[in-house]
Amino acid sequence: MSNTSNAPAASVLEIRTTGYGHPDAAKLAAEVQQEYVRRYGDIDQTSMHEDHFDPPYGLFVVGYLDGDPVACGGWRAKEGNGDGLLEGDAELKRMYVVERARGRGLARVLLRHLEGTAREAGRTRFVLETGTEQPEAIALYRSEGYLPITKFGYYKDSEQSVCMGKPLDG
Repeated sequence: MSNTSNAPAASVLEIRTTGYGHPDAAKLAAEVQQEYVRRYGDIDQTSMHEDHFDPPYGLFVVGYLDGDPVACGGWRAKEGNGDGLLEGDAELKRMYVVERARGRGLARVLLRHLEGTAREAGRTRFVLETGTEQPEAIALYRSEGYLPITKFGYYKDSEQSVCMGKPLDG
């Protein structure tokens, strides 16, 4: 599956569905973990497995600029659990753009692509957990219509945790 962005010609992002176990996805996921170490002092301890991102219950993509993997992200289906999650939720995971490719709108393109694929898969709300040490991520999500929701997941009791959600209306 390929998609190009509406970004300037110099920043056309080719989005490929790769799966979470693809070598490019693994490389970028390892880089995002190091970003968490720099910002929070440790990797993200949230449980993640390749099969969490198998369609139709999930999806993982890598974004390429001129064949170079520069961005990644995915979603996995979540259901109501009495812990802030609702039936039909899709949780955004490992959204990341390498430093050299930031500031070009690639994260926004990737986010909208992932929202669209989740909507097509019948998911009704996109949810995410980020942190206070990622102000640029929070700003992106707010600008895309995400609002605070009940905290969920591994970091729900952390003061640094920020959980947001957005309905996936047609």
